Amino acid sequence: MMGKAALINAIAPTNRGLLATEQQKQAILAAIANLEDLNPTPRPVEAGNLLDGNWLLLYTTSKALLNLDRLPFCKLGQIYQCIRVETTSVYNIAEIYGLPYLEGLVSVAAKFEPVSGRRVQVKFNRSIVGLQRLIDYNSPESFIHQIESGKKFTGIDVPIKSENQQGWLDITYIDDDLRIGRGNEGSVFVLRRT
Repeated sequence: MMGKAALINAIAPTNRGLLATEQQKQAILAAIANLEDLNPTPRPVEAGNLLDGNWLLLYTTSKALLNLDRLPFCKLGQIYQCIRVETTSVYNIAEIYGLPYLEGLVSVAAKFEPVSGRRVQVKFNRSIVGLQRLIDYNSPESFIHQIESGKKFTGIDVPIKSENQQGWLDITYIDDDLRIGRGNEGSVFVLRRT
């Protein structure tokens, strides 16, 4: 499909948006809008089999995520969004690299609730920040398993109670391996199934 290849090619040199010039951003947004028009899944929220799984962030305009790269001595590693339809849970996991042995992890857990065929309300309920080796982090899969089994982690592991910590996400495109979402703060996300 031409639209998909064009989007992936436009995204490739931008390091998930960190390096995107204004011109590249415009081209990427145009490619995203083009692909959204071709969305093969009219009611993405109801397509649980497509939604469920671990997704790797390819591109975003989210300042909150991109700013993680601006921490001193830090470099942003992979960012995952893992959706568990059965428990209506979503886990955002950002791997942080920098000084040896100080590889870090920033993770937020949330619950989602469908509000329409393409929109979910997202309520963040737990934040985990710490060093990968103290958290015993190997992969998103094993980390989520530990969270779901009720483990408390060494690091900053806090419940998020504030009513402000919520938002919505529109899933504007989804197929077997690519997902596009637009958030309430105007952020765009492009993710690939891992």
